[in-house]
Amino acid sequence: MNMKKLGLAGLLFLSGTTLAQAEVLKTPYWLEYNGKESLDPISATRYYDAVQVLYNRLVRQGDQGQPVASLASSWSANASADVWTFTLRPDVKFHNGQTMTTEDVVYSFNRILDPQRDAPARAALAIIDQVTGTDDGKVIFTLNQAHADLPILLMDYRAKIVPVGFDEDPTLMGVGTGPFRLTKFDAKGTTTFDAFADYWEGKPKLDGIELIAIADENARTQALLAGQIDWAGWNGVNGQQLRMFEGNNNFHYDAIPTGDWRGIVFRNDDPALTDPRVRKALRMVVDRQEMVQLLFGRGGATVTCDNPVWAGDQYRLEQTCEQDIEGARALLKEAGYPDGLTLDLYTSTVDGYFRPMSEIYQRQAAQAGITVNIHTVPASDFWNTTWMKKSVFNTAWGQRPADQVLSEVFGSSAPWNESAFNNPDFDQLLTQARQELDKDKRARLYQEAQTLLTEQGGTLIPFHLNNNRVMRANVSIPAVEHFAIRWHLVDKS
Repeated sequence: MNMKKLGLAGLLFLSGTTLAQAEVLKTPYWLEYNGKESLDPISATRYYDAVQVLYNRLVRQGDQGQPVASLASSWSANASADVWTFTLRPDVKFHNGQTMTTEDVVYSFNRILDPQRDAPARAALAIIDQVTGTDDGKVIFTLNQAHADLPILLMDYRAKIVPVGFDEDPTLMGVGTGPFRLTKFDAKGTTTFDAFADYWEGKPKLDGIELIAIADENARTQALLAGQIDWAGWNGVNGQQLRMFEGNNNFHYDAIPTGDWRGIVFRNDDPALTDPRVRKALRMVVDRQEMVQLLFGRGGATVTCDNPVWAGDQYRLEQTCEQDIEGARALLKEAGYPDGLTLDLYTSTVDGYFRPMSEIYQRQAAQAGITVNIHTVPASDFWNTTWMKKSVFNTAWGQRPADQVLSEVFGSSAPWNESAFNNPDFDQLLTQARQELDKDKRARLYQEAQTLLTEQGGTLIPFHLNNNRVMRANVSIPAVEHFAIRWHLVDKS
C-alpha cells in the first residue's frame, strides 16, 4: 500500500481514529428589521436570536413559566413588597474575561429605565424606582409601588445584564455572560458565535452557532429540507409544512404548547374603529375553531378569546367565544354601519400563518357584511413599513407573563401598544393588581383587566400556538417554550 497517497484521512481510518467535527448549529433568523438588527438587548430593533445566546437575565423562565435563579442565586422582599433584594451568583464572567459585579447590574437596569432612551422594556419595568448595589454582592430594587411578582417581571427577555460602559465602548456591543460569544455580526447574512468556555453553567455542548438571515418562512422550510439549516428556528413550522417532515427519519420534532399568538390588529385610533362596538363586532365574526382546524389541523393550536394571557399562566381568565354573525351585525348597526364596512388588511409572507389567516378572516367576516381587502407586503419590509403604521395588519407575539403582556402590548403609554388601546380603567386594574399582596385578590384584578380588554380591545387573538420545533435527527433542543431554552444544553451530535 502506498502510504503517501493514502493521506491523513486514510491513516486515521486504519488506526481507528476519526477527526472530531465541529458541532455548529445552523439556524435561520427571519430578518425582522431588515438589516437594522441591533445586538443591544434593549433596542427596539434587538436581534432577538442573538440576544438570547449572548446575554443572561437575573431571573430566567423555568420549564413551566415560573421564575428560576439565573445570574441571581436568590431573592427576597420586605413585608410591603416594595423593596426587593437579589443576591448575585459569584464569579460569573463576561466574554471579555471581566467578572460581573453589582455595578454591571445597576448599569444594565438604569439603561432600561432611562426615560430619554425610551426602551420598549421600560413599559414593563417602570415600576422600578431605583437600583443600588452593595459591597457583598447584593442588588436592591426599590419600587415606586408594591409589586408582589417582581421576579416574574425580571424574566423579561430583554432584561439582560451587560458590562459597565456598554454604551460608551463600541467593542462591548455583544459582550455578555451568555453561553456563546460573538465572532461575526452580519444581520443580513450570517452571524456566527463560538462556545464560551468559561460560561458559568458549564461549557456549551455545541462548538458554535450560525444565525442565517432567511426572511420568508417557506424559504426557511426548504432550507431545512435541503440540509442547509439544522432546525426551523424559534418560529417553528406551520401545520401544513409539518406534513413534509412526518415519517422522514432525517428529522424529528416537538410540539410545545406556548403563549405565542398570531393575530389581526384593528387600531383604536382609526376613525372607523374608535367605537368599541365596531371592534367587538370585527372579532365576533370569527369561527375560531374552524380557523384553527384550517390553519393547523388537529392539535396545532388552542382557541383563545382575544386574551393574550396563555393557558399556563397563573392569572389566566378562562372564557368562551362562539362565532356570532347576527350579534356582529347588530353591533355594527348600532355603531352607524347598517350596511357593514370595508377594511384594508395588510399581511405578509414574513410569517407562514399571516396570509392564510387573513384569507380565512376575509371569508368569515363577509357573512356579517364586512368587506376585507387584503394587501400583501414583502417579508423584508413588513415590520418596518406596516406593523403599527397601518390601521389593520397581522401581528405575531411570543409568550409573556400576564402582567408583562397586558402592560407592554395594551398599556396606554407602552411604546409597543400596537392597537392604540387607551383605557384608564384597564391601566388602573394593572396598577392595583401589582400592589395587591393577596394572591387570590391579585388574580381577580388581573382577570378583570382581561375581561375589559376582550370586551373593548382592538386585537383579534383567535389562538395560542403549539410550537412545531422541527430539527434534524442529530439535533437535541430541550422541549420547552423558547424563552426557557438553556442554550448550553443544545446539542448536535
